[in-house]
Amino acid sequence: MNTFEKIYAVVRQIPRGKVASYGQVAALAGNPRWSRVVGYALHVNPDPDCTPCYRVVRKDGGLSEAFAFGGINVQRELLERDGVGFDSEGRVLMEKYRWMAE
Repeated sequence: MNTFEKIYAVVRQIPRGKVASYGQVAALAGNPRWSRVVGYALHVNPDPDCTPCYRVVRKDGGLSEAFAFGGINVQRELLERDGVGFDSEGRVLMEKYRWMAE
């Protein structure tokens, strides 16, 4: 399994209503230094219907301004549809919605 496949496998595990940070995905994919690689992999995600890249956010809960599938507003809309909540500054409430992988 190559690096991107490992990243996509982790992202596919994030359940509806939860998010993970780029660093969290990187660590679960095998290397905590891959945060930027995670971002690139998600930007070129070949199957967004099966790999919900919108569920990956910055460690502070901020959304990606470079979200590949329509921008920050689309990412927020998709997360809200999943039931994810935001603070008054537009960041995901990480203490409540962070996915804790088992």
